[in-house]
Amino acid sequence: MSLENKWIKEVQRNGSRSAAEQLIRAYYDEIYAFCFRQTNHKEDAMDLTQEIFLAALRAIPRYDARKASFRTWLYRIASNKVIDSRRRAHKDIISLEDTDETPGEDFTPDVQDRLLTEQIESYVSNCDPCVQAVWRLHLYGEKPFPEIARILGEQESAVKARYYRLLNRLRKEFSNA
Repeated sequence: MSLENKWIKEVQRNGSRSAAEQLIRAYYDEIYAFCFRQTNHKEDAMDLTQEIFLAALRAIPRYDARKASFRTWLYRIASNKVIDSRRRAHKDIISLEDTDETPGEDFTPDVQDRLLTEQIESYVSNCDPCVQAVWRLHLYGEKPFPEIARILGEQESAVKARYYRLLNRLRKEFSNA
């Protein structure tokens, strides 16, 4: 039995806090990076990572290693939590009068890239959660299609088709942006 499986069993059987902490330590950096790539904000990524681990620990009594590896199961929770957070996210409006920074160079291309990224992210956030999960796991989680298929419990061909259909829709939608 691997150390990870031992920790899982200890949490499931005894509610072991130390085993839970070991599991969190083992995956924290990886899940945090996944969240940070999507939020690009340290505090938001930390909050989302904490929310993911809390959800995982609450659900761990139902975790079944025969259905998926712990990493796969954890990424499924993570991708769902990211999708949920994008749904409830609201943009903070910053008044230009509240800033006293003056740019020293032309930042227009950076702003345009950021705006396009935000528009694409907004578009994806309004897609079906299954499409969002594939997009986020591939783009932000840097997961290959076979692993995404395992995480989502789907055929690799279905995952690839969903991803490439979304890419085609994005190209059509944003080709003039």
